Amino acid sequence: MPPAHLVDPARPQPPGGSGSPGRRGRPVRSVLPVLVLPVLLAGCASDGPDAPPTGSPSDPAPAAVDSARDGLAALAAAARDRHLTARYTLTGTGGPTREITVTSANDGSWRVDVPGGALGGTADVALTATRDGLFQCGLPSAGRPEPASCVRLGDRDDTVPHRLDPRVQHPFTDWLEVLTDRRTALSVSTATTPPGVPGTCYAVESTSASLNPPLDVGIYCYQPDGTPTFVRAALGTLTLAGPPGPAPDTVPLAGPVVPGEPLGRESVSSAEPSPGTS
Repeated sequence: MPPAHLVDPARPQPPGGSGSPGRRGRPVRSVLPVLVLPVLLAGCASDGPDAPPTGSPSDPAPAAVDSARDGLAALAAAARDRHLTARYTLTGTGGPTREITVTSANDGSWRVDVPGGALGGTADVALTATRDGLFQCGLPSAGRPEPASCVRLGDRDDTVPHRLDPRVQHPFTDWLEVLTDRRTALSVSTATTPPGVPGTCYAVESTSASLNPPLDVGIYCYQPDGTPTFVRAALGTLTLAGPPGPAPDTVPLAGPVVPGEPLGRESVSSAEPSPGTS
């Protein structure tokens, strides 16, 4: 090997040269891996798939559900403030088509007339709520030919007992409050509007396993001003029969208030126990 001062630096050095750990001098370290690694990493980052977007494809669904719930709540709130006189046809209850009359007065009192709403369908009744309380009024009909008279059931906001309840008044009274309460366990979605029914319809389901749900699941339809136009639920199908009329200032009772028992839904013969039974 020639002396160190005669070594050509441009010529490759044999193993064990000045870069060898066994000789003095600073070892030669390769910088190629250090330079290449960031480039490779950058290439991987640019060539690889894009980062997944935040959220999930199903994110719009809850937004749509919230929109439907908000839309129904707004219409139900308008219905609570809507004062009118309107007629509805009631079908799907196993009997003949009946005409229900709904009156919501300007002072907040209300009345719902239900033909065949008592005594097994033979007696007509009217449920009325005024500042003096909640009343059931028996109307002259085939099963009750007497003049109209009323029995007080309780305070204005009390619940009609189940044995007396014709149920068709609920979509116009207490169920409106349920539909406006976002804390109620309900699932709401838009529904197809039945032919000939004006307004917007929503399908309402209960998400609670309660034995006494706050309202009937079904289809509820309203016009933009809050007029109920269609209800399909366990109580039957209610359809607006014509343009609503103006509301009175208050709703009078159909007759005088008398002591006694209100008229039950069942006929007298079916309500009375047969001989020999308790």
